[in-house]
Amino acid sequence: MKKIKEKWGITSNTQLIIIFIVFGITGSLSLIVTQPLLDFIGFKKGIISSWLYIPLKLILIFPAYQVILIIIGTIFGQFRFFWNIEKKMFARLGFKMFKS
Repeated sequence: MKKIKEKWGITSNTQLIIIFIVFGITGSLSLIVTQPLLDFIGFKKGIISSWLYIPLKLILIFPAYQVILIIIGTIFGQFRFFWNIEKKMFARLGFKMFKS
């Protein structure tokens, strides 16, 4: 736990627990939110091939997760922490506007 706290710049165990809770809620919500979107678009698992359905679901989950992470992080008072995580991730993906 000490290494994680140092790496992320966290000072308290409470903050670390809140961050873990936010990651857990975000992962679950991103899956819950994307399923109705796929159904609305007309991509149902029984109708289209799994070879097409799974990549489409993953492509849809990725942006949903990013947005939900910021929203849930803000609700739990950790906007700055999660915004920094998002900036690092987008910089690694090649978005130059997020590089330090």
